[in-house]
Amino acid sequence: MSRDSRYLEDLLHHDIPLTRALGLCVEQWENHELRVKVPLQANINHKSSMFGGSLYCASVLAGWGWMHLRLREAGIDDGHIVIHEGQIEYPLPVVNDAIAICSAPSDEAWERFEAIYRRRGRSRVTLHSRILAADGRDAVRFTGQFVLHK
Repeated sequence: MSRDSRYLEDLLHHDIPLTRALGLCVEQWENHELRVKVPLQANINHKSSMFGGSLYCASVLAGWGWMHLRLREAGIDDGHIVIHEGQIEYPLPVVNDAIAICSAPSDEAWERFEAIYRRRGRSRVTLHSRILAADGRDAVRFTGQFVLHK
């Protein structure tokens, strides 16, 4: 586990206690892509698949964690990250451990977000995360609007 991954996992477990109950662990932060894992056994439902609420939480937390690490890289440490809006689709059941993957927005979107924040002290960016089924297809697709404010 990288130093950034360990840092984020410790932060999440301390600041957001639900992450401990979910069994969330930060798998990887590389090339502006974050992967977080939640185990099936801790999040199983009555159909022996992963509970939709756990999948939603993992998807939001992947976005929140992505924002936190990316802001840290940019030297921005004076803001608060909140999820403003989120939409989720569950096209396939998740019957194994879930890995939520949040990738970077376009460079243009990030640069615009950062410039607005530095000028106004508040900005928003849309992030996408997904959770793969065992066969590699998207089992969950999440789109969230995250806001950073002072």
